[in-house]
Amino acid sequence: MTPQLLLAFIGYAFVTSITPGPNNTLLLASGANHGFRASLPLLLGINLGFSGLVLAVGLGLGGLFSAIPVLHDILRYAGSAYLLYLAWKIARSAPLEPGAEAAAPLSFPAAAAFQWVNPKAWIMAVGAVAAYTPTEGYFLNLAIVVIAYALVNGPCIAVWAIGGTLLRGLLSDPARQRVFNVVMGLLLAASLYPILAS
Repeated sequence: MTPQLLLAFIGYAFVTSITPGPNNTLLLASGANHGFRASLPLLLGINLGFSGLVLAVGLGLGGLFSAIPVLHDILRYAGSAYLLYLAWKIARSAPLEPGAEAAAPLSFPAAAAFQWVNPKAWIMAVGAVAAYTPTEGYFLNLAIVVIAYALVNGPCIAVWAIGGTLLRGLLSDPARQRVFNVVMGLLLAASLYPILAS
């Protein structure tokens, strides 16, 4: 991989990682409801689960979807249904009573597994492999793409968890927390529009 292609890929990884989507909405809501430390398993699960997805796509899973397009449709609709379920859970989260503990955010394994049904994650992974992984020296280039994506993605998604954590003081009022949770649920559901409209 040439230095120019690597820089272009880093730009792609940054833009796709920092922009809103299901993962970042979950992290924002988790940071606001649970704090940064409690959101770390979610953050790490997203980052490492997504890295595994990029690797799997690079090793041929993307080709399977090209050969059997119905599998991609099944994944897209199953992932969308799960995202709607998560959006409903977030929107219906009751405000915490003073001193009460919020239900835990998604665990590390659940967050990692979620990447496999997250439509935006699939789009990002396929784009990275198809556009930025040269065929000459393919496996070395794939390793570079996976590692570079993980290194760029981690800090980008952490920004969302930190942002949510910074909102905690504002959300100490139960009415504001309720509004926030409803808005986060709606945003998570709205993130499906570009995926389902295509």
